[in-house]
Amino acid sequence: MGRLADMFSRRHAEGRGALMPFIVAGHPRPDALPEVLKGLEDGGADAVEIGIPFSDPIADGPVIAAAMHDALTRGGTVASVLDAVQHCRSSTELPLIAMVSISIVDRLGGPAFIDRLADAGFDGVILPDADLEAIGPHRTRALARNIAFTSLIAPDTSPERAARIAADASEFIYLLARAGLTGQQADAPDLGDRVKALKLVTSLPLAAGFGISTPDHVQAALADAQGAIVGSALVRSLAAAEAEGRPLEEAARRFVQPLAEAVNPAPQG
Repeated sequence: MGRLADMFSRRHAEGRGALMPFIVAGHPRPDALPEVLKGLEDGGADAVEIGIPFSDPIADGPVIAAAMHDALTRGGTVASVLDAVQHCRSSTELPLIAMVSISIVDRLGGPAFIDRLADAGFDGVILPDADLEAIGPHRTRALARNIAFTSLIAPDTSPERAARIAADASEFIYLLARAGLTGQQADAPDLGDRVKALKLVTSLPLAAGFGISTPDHVQAALADAQGAIVGSALVRSLAAAEAEGRPLEEAARRFVQPLAEAVNPAPQG
């Protein structure tokens, strides 16, 4: 069992969901990852998604797009991200999930790039913009290396396509809580009907993201899903801390702590 599957299994046994923050590698400065991961882990995060900077991010709102642009401008590369993760791997037990464009994957070796993610210490990979017809070899390589593999299911994804994504996924499924771009929203997500439909075709944990930023949002997401993903609000908070000269470890911990305290018991079944 992979580190991520083990985490979801333990959270299910405890009767609670998982908090899964999203950060951008190399932001708000190139050497930030060790501090940020330490703060997130101390604050109660259960897993961390790490976005590998891309010049044309898919579905990301202005906050994450700007963070990726900043990371690239500061000299961030795929190699530097992998090195940073490998450096951090021995100091954290958090499952780490790479969010990476299929363009990067195919440019740097296709399925063989999955080996580089696994060797660096990633426990999962999300390919948000991958063509379902072309990801079979990538999935096969991920399963061979015992890392989770998944794509995104959006509100407008057809039932047939959602079932296909669910069948191809391993360890968990990323469920977009809202249509459109990432970013903060005022209202809490309502996932009930979509989760019920997906539970007819998969038993994998569902992690909901997009527009989740507050304790109330986390509670609403975990009323139906097994994981809640918080991205833009955290990225914005880390950028503000760096601009104000505050320690990133403390900023990450203070941001995630109230979200972790809001985690409700996960739905059974």
